[in-house]
Amino acid sequence: MGTTDTGKSKGLALLLLASAQFIVVLDASIVNVALPSIGRDLTFAQDDLSWVINAYTLTFGGFLLLGGRLADLLGRRRIFIVGAGLFAVASLLGGLAESELQLIAARALQGMGAALISPAALSIVTTTFAEGAERNKALGVWGAVAGSGGAVGVLLGGVLTETLGWEWVLFVNVPIALAAALLAPRLLDESGDDSAVNFDIPGAVSVTAGLAILVYVLVDAEQAGWGSTQTLVLLPLALALLAAFIFIESRARSPLMPFSIFRLRTLRGANVVGLLVGMSLFSMFFFISLYLQQVLGYDALEAGLSYLPLSAAIIISAGVASQLVTRIGFKPTLIMGMLFVFVGLLWFSQVSPGGTYVGDVLFPSLLVAVGLGFSFVSVTIAAVTGVRPDQAGLASGLINTNQQVGGALGLAITATIANSVTAGVFEDGERNPVVALTEGFQDAFLACSGIALLGAVLAATLISSRDSREHAEAARRGDVEPVAA
Repeated sequence: MGTTDTGKSKGLALLLLASAQFIVVLDASIVNVALPSIGRDLTFAQDDLSWVINAYTLTFGGFLLLGGRLADLLGRRRIFIVGAGLFAVASLLGGLAESELQLIAARALQGMGAALISPAALSIVTTTFAEGAERNKALGVWGAVAGSGGAVGVLLGGVLTETLGWEWVLFVNVPIALAAALLAPRLLDESGDDSAVNFDIPGAVSVTAGLAILVYVLVDAEQAGWGSTQTLVLLPLALALLAAFIFIESRARSPLMPFSIFRLRTLRGANVVGLLVGMSLFSMFFFISLYLQQVLGYDALEAGLSYLPLSAAIIISAGVASQLVTRIGFKPTLIMGMLFVFVGLLWFSQVSPGGTYVGDVLFPSLLVAVGLGFSFVSVTIAAVTGVRPDQAGLASGLINTNQQVGGALGLAITATIANSVTAGVFEDGERNPVVALTEGFQDAFLACSGIALLGAVLAATLISSRDSREHAEAARRGDVEPVAA
């Protein structure tokens, strides 16, 4: 991509791309605090209310890999514009929904738009900014936006729900997504593989269906039960479809996923660690929100405002992380970040029924925020380092997919742990629901901390120290690779 040749501003392009990614991440969490209001207004059955979140997660996680490869083959700007337009329309339809079916369908459509936006935007950043210090700075901005989106979503969701109504947690996306679609032709250049005349339809169908079913099983496992017929039938089906995808790709003339990309050791390691980042951190946001509202008694607005320090710390630490990657490499920065997350989550596992915001939430959340900024930026840089420009969308789709699947898997596991512990406490004769809930949260946070520690260990063993060192040395010297479409 040649933004420098055409005189287009890289800074404005990055602002546009980061803003689009912001609403994608934001929408995974912004509806959380609005769920009670949505349930009342649209007369949702309690068991169906979770699908306001799950419908988005399902299509987002299921279509990410396809969206990334489409960006490579059909043009990153084109797919970005289509995704932004789809996201805007879906957000408008969601805000206007008058029934639970309409809202769930709109949220699913939103997730599909997000799955086109996110890998296209990240691959444009990757190919616009030369590998080294320039890309590190750009991905520092990207990491700040993406890392803080979940926290800001809770804050903004609380403010909008309390002041304007739940519909505005969806309407707020419309002007941003439309502006992104309209400004993209001015600020972004097109790219694509003009030689790609054959599209791998069997591969696209198998991987999209496999990932969508897998995410569905994971997000619904706690409610349906791990031993339920649904789980026991659909989980093997998802794995069979993904196995079929691997078989198809190994024989396809123009594969959707060229397996040659996995020859990159650092890319392989970064995606494994990215899965664990998603597992630990998505669950953390969920349980912090529950602790604030169900134990400390915060309303939606108070819970949202309590995320402000966390959001600010993520933004600051992501900027520091981009400089650290240039100085010491992405591997040490990633290990350091996962260790910060581990310590912060271990601290969270000490929450108490009579706790306070400052003692039980603020300080551990600041530790986790530093870790999130460090780990998110460094794992993203590692995941796209050394990738050919024509496979940037695929690499972007891979790391996004692993984080989303990790988030669904982590939440399924930790929610099961929390609910099982809480139920056990009640069975032992505890009458106070706050005590029972807190003990469940403690074990969930402890499980998250273990996942983060495993992430640090695997970052140390799976990611190439030489790649990390050479990347940092080249960045400090100012060496760059050619920017190509």
